[in-house]
Amino acid sequence: MKKTAQRLPKNPAPQEWLAADLSQQYIASYKPFNFVDGEGVRCSLYVSGCKFNCPGCYNKVAQNFHFGTPYTEELEDQIINDLSQSYVQGLTLLGGEPFLNTQVCIRLAKRIRQEFGHTKDIWSWTGYTWDELMLESADKLELLSLIDILVDGRFLEAQKDLTLQFRGSANQRIIDVPKSLATGQVEIWANLVK
Repeated sequence: MKKTAQRLPKNPAPQEWLAADLSQQYIASYKPFNFVDGEGVRCSLYVSGCKFNCPGCYNKVAQNFHFGTPYTEELEDQIINDLSQSYVQGLTLLGGEPFLNTQVCIRLAKRIRQEFGHTKDIWSWTGYTWDELMLESADKLELLSLIDILVDGRFLEAQKDLTLQFRGSANQRIIDVPKSLATGQVEIWANLVK
């Protein structure tokens, strides 16, 4: 019997995919006040567009850079208003691929820091690994510097594990970004359970 090769996500060269070339600044969806996209009550912004094309992607429709609606100032104001609620812990950036939509994500993250300082945390998922991001474009590194927690790595069907905390496959890590940037090595999130 002939064995078929398992499809894997795409692997870009450093700086091969740039938000300036790819992003249409579209939003797949915005979900306020949820409990699934990180720790605590969160507001989640799903940006449109991703080139990793991970087999088994849970949000395949958001891989299209033209899916959804354009990001607007009205939506940004709504997100800020929702985040101002005392019970909301922070914002989560997902997609699609936030690091291929840095125009939107940096703008929003900077406004959150301006309005709330570090009283609201920012989480992001990415298909990039930490080591890949270290070799990436200035805009990706700027976005990374604004984030508190990063869930890194492509979704790999062969390592799928639905019992993992906030991730879909065992290769993915939950990274404390400020600590990692300070030490120069990956520092895993202190609240990791599994």
